[in-house]
Amino acid sequence: MEKQKNFDVIVIGGGPAGMMAAIRAAELGLDVAILEKNSILGKKLLLTGDGRCNLSHIGLTNKELASMYGREGDFLLSPLSNFGVKETMNFFNDLGVELKSEKDGRVFPKSDKSQDILQALIKKIKNSNKIKILTNAEVIKIEKPQQIIRSVTLSNGEKLTADKYIITTGGKAYPITGSTGDGFVWSEKMGHAIIKPRATLVPIQVKESWVKKLPGLSFENVRASLMSNGKLIKKQIGGILFAHFGLTGPLILDLSKEIGLAIGSGKPKLLIDLFPQKTQEQLEKDFQKIVEKNPNMKLKNVLAKIIPEKIVQYLVYFAGLKEDIKGYEVTKEMRGRLIKLLKKIEFNVVSLVGFDRAMATTGGVSLKEIDSKTMKSKLVDNLYFAGEVINLDGPCGGYNLQMCWTTGYAAGSQN
Repeated sequence: MEKQKNFDVIVIGGGPAGMMAAIRAAELGLDVAILEKNSILGKKLLLTGDGRCNLSHIGLTNKELASMYGREGDFLLSPLSNFGVKETMNFFNDLGVELKSEKDGRVFPKSDKSQDILQALIKKIKNSNKIKILTNAEVIKIEKPQQIIRSVTLSNGEKLTADKYIITTGGKAYPITGSTGDGFVWSEKMGHAIIKPRATLVPIQVKESWVKKLPGLSFENVRASLMSNGKLIKKQIGGILFAHFGLTGPLILDLSKEIGLAIGSGKPKLLIDLFPQKTQEQLEKDFQKIVEKNPNMKLKNVLAKIIPEKIVQYLVYFAGLKEDIKGYEVTKEMRGRLIKLLKKIEFNVVSLVGFDRAMATTGGVSLKEIDSKTMKSKLVDNLYFAGEVINLDGPCGGYNLQMCWTTGYAAGSQN
């Protein structure tokens, strides 16, 4: 015979949005159950910000912050007015976590340890007598006979009931952490439209095999121009990192959503300008100054004073030159070929690496079917959503976690 337990609120998913929703609901005096299919809460949270947990982003108005989420960003304006960046930072400060902001506006725990953020949340949850944590609690069935959820059934046969249900299962990024798209399946079965989930904030594979020989090589403040079918799609400045599978780094991750769309409609290219702040003429002058001081210096050593030594041999080869010719032997025409490469290295994009290495998911439950003030479903009377399961995502920089805190708080605020 199946067991049955009753709660005011059941939160399905123990990630950042789920934990925030549970904490907020408990503050309002509601009895809450967090259902997490992993053995611990917040497994994916530990990976954010390369383990440092980039939890928010300061320096923007709510309108500016909302715009960072693209065309659908205004959906966040109402929930941000109740729980925005300031409230998020105060929340974690009250939990005893010291925070810091970096020059670019990204916010981290002062310790640079995501574990400190997770432990503070878990401590808050465990200190509440209103929240019950159920780990290894995989939901296998949601019973919704009409326009209201009656119960959820776990893999162990236990049936749980509540007045209100909040789906915070995340997307499909990093499936090893349990983000396998369960929330999309359940939501669709309950009548919700799902915008096709795709990997975003994800590295890319490129056709050029030589990049695989330069793992770890990085450039700051380069410009990437995304081209598709001969048209400029987007250009942006930031950092890139060479990897054994292709290209990554903040700039590549931020462009990955547009790259994914471009792959579907053509054969996109990335044109990388290593020196966007300098003209070709200025770079030629820099080159000439080095040669004038050291006319007998080999070309490879001249270039090594301008760009990282690791990539020199490849650019020299692409320019059709030899590394060992002397600086004074480099003609104006040769110099022009080299400088053009510094201003435009071409990469042919093959594919996105996929959900296994993606930091986030784009797509999810259609925002048209969610009340932005409350995060309540417009189709199911006692269903709410928060976090990455909804069709909203932002670039690198703490935006996606801020969306989780904000929407989680909104979903948990409804009595």
